[in-house]
Amino acid sequence: MVTHFASLVAAAAVWGFMHIGISGTPLRARLVALLGAGPYRGLFSLGSAAGLFWLARSFGASGPGAVLWQLPPWATLACMLLMLPALLLFVGALTTPNPTMIAGERALAAAEPARGILRVTRHPMLCSFVAWSAVHILANGTLAGLVFFGTFGLVALAGMPSIDRKRAQTDPAGWAPFAQRSSILPFAAIAQGRNRFVFGEIGLWRVALAAAAWFGLIALHPLLFHVSPGALLHR
Repeated sequence: MVTHFASLVAAAAVWGFMHIGISGTPLRARLVALLGAGPYRGLFSLGSAAGLFWLARSFGASGPGAVLWQLPPWATLACMLLMLPALLLFVGALTTPNPTMIAGERALAAAEPARGILRVTRHPMLCSFVAWSAVHILANGTLAGLVFFGTFGLVALAGMPSIDRKRAQTDPAGWAPFAQRSSILPFAAIAQGRNRFVFGEIGLWRVALAAAAWFGLIALHPLLFHVSPGALLHR
């Protein structure tokens, strides 16, 4: 058990370093210059997938481990419900042209790039990962869960300002107005009067798709991850 947990910590450290210590630092530029953009992306993707596999296998092998807390049923239900807005952010990120996504820089040329879910946050995908991470840390309540889910949340949090810096360097003229009309923290730009919430740009179909994904994940969770969210309500 201790060996599996040590493997989990090592996998978390390696995967986290790849995304924070390489991708988010000048080291990435040096590697791109040395290897070329295409080979770098290929090697990084391969290494990231291998690290993710190691991370998931180590977490599964670690077992329950040390229990840090156990939520009451009402708090577990709240965590489950919080996955709905997280999934809406995820769906919005996949279906909205976004300058912060890979190869999304061309979206800065739009007349109003900060539209739809981007009015809420310019990093809907990473915000959804942070929310997913926080919800699962709370619901899991174990040391292994804190390491596993916390790794994804930490990488997502670190990725937001890192992406902003890269975009500001590569296209300062296009990035400046987009950054002014959007925010990292959800709803911050709206609260500050720099943008406004327009539900019609998000649309009922995205809400319905997020809700369908929510129900589907709850139903398939025991099959895919060997944990039943409903069973946690009766602990």
